[in-house]
Amino acid sequence: MRGRVLVVAGSDSGGGAGIQADIKTITALGGFAATALTALTAQNTLGVFGVHPVPLAFIRQQIEVVMTDIGADVLKTGMLGDRDTIETVCAALTDFAKGVPLVLDPVMVAKGGHVLLADNAVGALRSRLLPLAAVVTPNLPEAEALTGMRIETVADMRIAAAILLALGVPAVLLKGGHLPTDALTDLLATPDGIEAFESPRIATRHTHGTGCTTASAVAAGLAQGLSLRDAVVRARAYVRAAIAGAPGFGAGHGPLDHGVTCDPTRLGV
Repeated sequence: MRGRVLVVAGSDSGGGAGIQADIKTITALGGFAATALTALTAQNTLGVFGVHPVPLAFIRQQIEVVMTDIGADVLKTGMLGDRDTIETVCAALTDFAKGVPLVLDPVMVAKGGHVLLADNAVGALRSRLLPLAAVVTPNLPEAEALTGMRIETVADMRIAAAILLALGVPAVLLKGGHLPTDALTDLLATPDGIEAFESPRIATRHTHGTGCTTASAVAAGLAQGLSLRDAVVRARAYVRAAIAGAPGFGAGHGPLDHGVTCDPTRLGV
């Protein structure tokens, strides 16, 4: 199955994150990516230097024309920016994509520290978008913003994942890359329990776009009929290979090598 994914997110002019990373990831994994842009950004490996929001009516129109023609097997949201955009996207998904599973990547802060979600939008994300999601994929700062708790250990991660489940989302992939540990731990939490996935940390500064890439890889897997767990296992293997093969571009947090899936044996699947 090819697998169609509609990505609703912002762009990254540097090509390492955002819509650009989403398209590369989904294509590399054999899926088909359609997009609805929410914002244009001027950024590179050193940071975000400008953000130009897309008009709300045009965001809605992009979603409508894709869903009423091409369709999608899975949705993926990334950078939404503010409360009005979240409300617009939620309304459009309800009107044109009802019942299509949503992978929600709650993008809040760029790798370089630039805020990508307004403070007054966190509540809307929690109350409006989370209930539409099939799985949410926060990193630790995002999970802290959504839960209101500090996360400093894997035990804290387990508590946060349970809190997020209690907010009504069916599954949580909580990414532990921000913990200062040699082993990187991610948690997949569902009502059936919490499973931990561990891997050695790769010592590198070239990790720009790992969040977008992970969420899109999971979305591609689900669109292709994989179970959530299998989609997560493949996504983690893909991201790890992409980090290991990073081309070393830029003076800051460099992009991954999204072309690594040209060799499927590197993914362990």
